[in-house]
Order: sequence, then structure tokens, then C-alpha cells
Amino acid sequence: MDSPAPTPVPAAGPVGPGLYTEIGKKARDLLYKDYHTDQKFTLTTTAANGAAITVAGTKKNEVVFSEIQSQLKGKKYTVDVKATSDSKVITTVTINELYTPGLKGIISVPTPYQKSSTGKVELQYLHPHAGIIASVGLNANPLVNFSGVFGTKAVALGVDAAFDTASGDFTKYNAGLSHTNQDLTASLNLNNKGDTLAASYYHQVHGTTAVGAEIAHTFSSNENTLTIGSQHELDPLTTVKARFNNFGIASTLLQHAWRPKSLITFSTEIDTKAIEKSPKFGLALSLKP
Repeated sequence: MDSPAPTPVPAAGPVGPGLYTEIGKKARDLLYKDYHTDQKFTLTTTAANGAAITVAGTKKNEVVFSEIQSQLKGKKYTVDVKATSDSKVITTVTINELYTPGLKGIISVPTPYQKSSTGKVELQYLHPHAGIIASVGLNANPLVNFSGVFGTKAVALGVDAAFDTASGDFTKYNAGLSHTNQDLTASLNLNNKGDTLAASYYHQVHGTTAVGAEIAHTFSSNENTLTIGSQHELDPLTTVKARFNNFGIASTLLQHAWRPKSLITFSTEIDTKAIEKSPKFGLALSLKP
């Protein structure tokens, strides 16, 4: 099991190709971000010492998952402590500008410490022509991860791999290529140890409307998946999205910022090939001061 860590977020630094997770990100966000069929609630507030406290709960299939997170930021560091409903506490310390500009250090430690949930140490480095992440688990036989992207903001080539020192096997090896200009992004990814080839496309048609598509082919099953979608801002506070795939699943989303930084999101999912089934609905409420 992968060790716990926050989703990598590039630190402020020189403009370049970014990190591996940014290859195809605009298309993925348009097609998949904020679509859900469960109920979510998130409340963020600020304590007297400046720490941000976030309480979140999710109800899915009659099961409720919850967590509480406290985040304290300094000039060059961030400390996150997250407690989950399954009795785990994860502490993450991030140090920005570690020894040199563009270098970030992250250490994440879970409690209780178990073989299936180990901590890890991670380094992220951003350069005008490269974005690199390297991490190693904090146990006797760690999982070692490496991802690197090389190129420019316009054209970038990247690899992403993980090696399990316990088994001596690569558990992951992926590759990606992206091209970006002012209003268009295209990417090509080889995932799942070379078993899936995916191409994605994102186009900002004009200031308030964007379209995107992704087609993926799985070699082992000879299966193709095509997903198309669009996004439109009705006004500065309201966004609507829609998507459809070749399996007949149609989804829509309405998101409204009813106050600054506070969002309410409604989403639906319908199986057009089985219209006798009830549609699925999702609701998310995020409140921030």
C-alpha cells in the first residue's frame, strides 16, 4: 500500500514543465473533477494561532467517512496533522526552498505506524526545464518512487515509476508527453505498465467555455474508452459541466460559489443504456471563511 502523502502541488518557482501530475491535468479536471454520486461536507475555519482547521465528512453507500485536519503555515514550512475516522493520524511537514530555490522537502508519518501504512520522505524540485519528485518509504523494505518531467511549458516529456524493494519488482511505470499553448493542451500517456494508451485534449474555446476529450485503449482487454465533456461559466460565480462516455454514462454538474471560497455542487449521473435504473445524485458543500 502506498504511504500516505498529500497530492503533490508545485511550489512557487520558475515557469517550466511542472510535475508529472500536470501532464493532461486540464483535461482530467474538466472531465472528472467534482463529479460524484455521494454526499460531502467540508468546513474550514481559522484558529487564533493562525492554524487552518478543516472538518470533512463523506457519506457513500450508507457509510460515513470523516476526518479533521489542522494546517499551520510559516514562511518556509507547513505542518499538517490529519485524523481520520478509521483511527489514523497522519502528520506531514513540508519545507519550502530547502537549501536551494525550487527544492521542497516533505516528510509524512502515520500513527499508528504499520507495515501497510508507512511514512515516507519526498523531495520535489522545480526548474525552468525540469520537474522532479523522488520519495522513499520509511521502513526496512521501502517503496521507492520517481517521476521526472523535462522540457518547457510548451512541450514536455515525463516518466513515472515505482520500485518495491521487498519484491524487487517495478509496481508502476508510466510515461507521458504534453503540448500546451495559450488555449489548447494535448497529451499522450502510457499507463498501467504499458497496458493502457490514453490521449487527451483540452481547448479553451473562449473565456467562459472549454471542451475536452479523452480516449484510452487497453491492450490486454482490447477495450476502448471515449469520454467527452464541456464546461461553461454562466457567470463569475456559477459553472456548469457535462460529460458522456461510450458506455452510455451521462453526467452533469452545477457548481455555485454562494459566497467567496464557499461552494455548493450538485451532480447527476444517468445510464442512458439502462434508463429503467434510477439516476444517481451527488451533493457537496464546502464552507470557508
